[in-house]
Amino acid sequence: MEKIKIFAPATVANVSCGFDAMAFALENLGDEMLFTKNTSGKVSISKIKGANLPTEIEKNVAGFVADVMLKDSNADFGVNIEIKKKYKPGSGLGSSAASSAGAAYAINELLGRPYTKLQLTKFSMLGEEVACGSQIADNVAGVIYGGFVLIRNYDPLDIISIPTPDDLYVSVLHPQIELRTEEGRAILPKEIPLSLAVSQWSNVGGLISGLHTSDYQLIGRAVEDHIIEPVRKKMIPHFDTVKKNALAAGALAVGISGSGPSIFALSKGELQARSVAESFKNTYNNKEINYTTYVSRIGITGVRKI
Repeated sequence: MEKIKIFAPATVANVSCGFDAMAFALENLGDEMLFTKNTSGKVSISKIKGANLPTEIEKNVAGFVADVMLKDSNADFGVNIEIKKKYKPGSGLGSSAASSAGAAYAINELLGRPYTKLQLTKFSMLGEEVACGSQIADNVAGVIYGGFVLIRNYDPLDIISIPTPDDLYVSVLHPQIELRTEEGRAILPKEIPLSLAVSQWSNVGGLISGLHTSDYQLIGRAVEDHIIEPVRKKMIPHFDTVKKNALAAGALAVGISGSGPSIFALSKGELQARSVAESFKNTYNNKEINYTTYVSRIGITGVRKI
């Protein structure tokens, strides 16, 4: 194989109750990337469309991950990378994770698949460290594994794939403001009351049970956040109004995607999800803030060849 073109999906991390521990992939929103072998033995980035990102290998997460993997495997080739971003960095939809995990998947394919999904996730986490200063696994695991994932432990890294109900859809509202992950983490509380911790992990258990049993109402009740959302929502314009209107439109649950500013809503069925997306539009139409909405099935496959 001399070249490979891949699709790396956007992801929703945290899923309200699962801060830094849960994520899911979207089916039809993500980045396209082309990787072509070269004889120089080096990694280069020749084209980036859709975002103003650095092309220096040490600053670009896709280039960084590719370089690390080629060196780790003692590859006898280099690669040229072309990136087409379909949504903006700083959206709260795992933009850096799509690039990091997309690169890990593509390089593994060009090498003949010597690495496992768990190893690919670890390589991808190095890219996340370049992007935001922390080796966070939730978004990149969502890209690599697809569907819903749970990060049970970091040392050693333990990732669990969770079944996804067939008719579960997500609606996303992306206000066109940029919130860097570092900003979203800087405002978080360092300590929380035990009662809030109990509520949070109870909801994680409820969410996982609901996903396993396709209990949509339980999923809706469990996707609730008493710790992170009350702090981060202050950085997202009109969050409370958006959430109230989306729930009134029939959403099962509404929360902040990653560190924001994107807002996600889960629904049963595509028609319901589109109705919720319309409520997003109706809420933001008179707010003098540019925005984009998306509707997608949960992306079971994750990153894939196209």
